[in-house]
Amino acid sequence: MLLKSTVDSTEHAPSYYASSVNWKTDYPKLDSDFTADVVIVGGGFSGVATAVELCERGYKVALVEANRIGWGASGRNGGQIIGGYGSNPAAFKSSIGSEGVEVVEKMGTECVEIIKARIEKYEIDCDLKWGYCEVGLKERHIRSYRDWAEDDSAIKLLGQDELKQYVNSDRYIGGYYREDWGHIHPLNLCIGEAKVAESMGAKIFEQSKITNITYGDQPKVCTESGSIKGDHLILCGNAYMENLVPYLDARVLPATSCIIGTEPLSEEQIRQTLVRDVAVCDSRTALDYYRLSADKRMLFGGLANYSGLDPVNSTEIMRSKMIKVFPSLRDLKIDYSWSGKMGISLRRMPQIGRIKNTNVLYISGYSGHGVAPTHMTGRILAEAVAGNTYRFDIMNRMFHMPWPGGKLFRRPAMALGMMWYKALDAI
Repeated sequence: MLLKSTVDSTEHAPSYYASSVNWKTDYPKLDSDFTADVVIVGGGFSGVATAVELCERGYKVALVEANRIGWGASGRNGGQIIGGYGSNPAAFKSSIGSEGVEVVEKMGTECVEIIKARIEKYEIDCDLKWGYCEVGLKERHIRSYRDWAEDDSAIKLLGQDELKQYVNSDRYIGGYYREDWGHIHPLNLCIGEAKVAESMGAKIFEQSKITNITYGDQPKVCTESGSIKGDHLILCGNAYMENLVPYLDARVLPATSCIIGTEPLSEEQIRQTLVRDVAVCDSRTALDYYRLSADKRMLFGGLANYSGLDPVNSTEIMRSKMIKVFPSLRDLKIDYSWSGKMGISLRRMPQIGRIKNTNVLYISGYSGHGVAPTHMTGRILAEAVAGNTYRFDIMNRMFHMPWPGGKLFRRPAMALGMMWYKALDAI
């Protein structure tokens, strides 16, 4: 597979989401100096969700985005609302205890409830649709579903024939359905939440890249033309923080994922593919994920790689992946093709903490599973600012390991590791 360098502009990627957004943001550039109670860096889901939570609590909030609201992963992802907060909280029992594990597991349900309640409360138009299937290609996947169903009554197990009533493909041998997870137009949700925060007094700045951070009792961020000082600073840049904070850069590996968007499907094509309009993921490490848009396009994603580069022929590769699942879509036109970076943490758990024992808090490393968890994070960070650090402290006790190999060798090491897991997927 040939690779090329990723070239991003300061405007949105050429995605279906950007072309169908309800409202194009045009917030001012930061070009003066002022203060706020809380300064947030990053205008993705973590940043805007935190801003909403803080504004609801009466704080004076300033949010600074280097490009556009929802420009990064929050406005480019698969749009799937999937519960759970990180991978396997029980693996952190030694550092957070049984009580901490239980708290994190409950947050995996609360994160979805936050999205549902916020959309309803503020009437955010983002194509919300409930219904989710995970689909299996191996018997070990089906065994895992059975184990999960024993502890979770929301899981409806599906045999191969039953699954075709939801996902009409011969590729899978079974799966499960749950009605409490689903999908949305992520960019419309992110921009909608930014507008909610703005309506409550938040000051939002775009095209304002942070060039320097000053730590201390009142941390300050600077751009080329302005600065903001606050009692708290919250860093929400994730995979796009680059070298601004070396401590975080060492603990997040930006990985690329690709999505294609087809022309709208006919009713017959929908009957041959996503009969029930659910969001879908398969259970491989290098998974496919897909769903229908509100105007019935197939949005098909996957092709994760850890090289920091994009495949030269990503559109055709993604088309071939889609056709393996749905042969009936072979002749469908591809109207959109885009990619973006997701921040991978070594232990696949969102990393929440504090820089140098200051009032600078951070979040990073959702590892490709962030639509719902980001909203839980917003609540945890707002609680911490307000003085209730119970859940923040639980997350902070999880040791955030840097990627081995440093900048030079961490990508090749991760790429080799993924080759191993892809080989297991094929067995």
